[in-house]
Amino acid sequence: QVQLVESGGGLVQPGGSLRLSCAASGSILSINIMGWYRQAPGKQRELVARIFSDGTANYAASVKDRFTISRDSAKNTVYLQMNSLKAEDTAVYYCNYRRSMASAGYWGQGTQVTVSS
Repeated sequence: QVQLVESGGGLVQPGGSLRLSCAASGSILSINIMGWYRQAPGKQRELVARIFSDGTANYAASVKDRFTISRDSAKNTVYLQMNSLKAEDTAVYYCNYRRSMASAGYWGQGTQVTVSS
């Protein structure tokens, strides 16, 4: 069993920045994949970024060069630094933990990010 607790969401103006954090606890394996997904109103949940145990990261094209995912494996925590935020980044952001790409994984409760003037 894995529990994920997200924090850092909030209201920010276009062009601003936020940093999301997700702390995992429970039966965490040293080899895993942690990622951030988001779901905007009327949209399907989409991958924002994910990071593997070796530090390799993938990003959605819409956030590449603006967002940075990182992890502190010792703390079982993953971060998402979001810069140059746009209104279209508004969504509920969810943390995900999975033990491999074949696993459905575990989800956090979500944290709201609203980008608005």
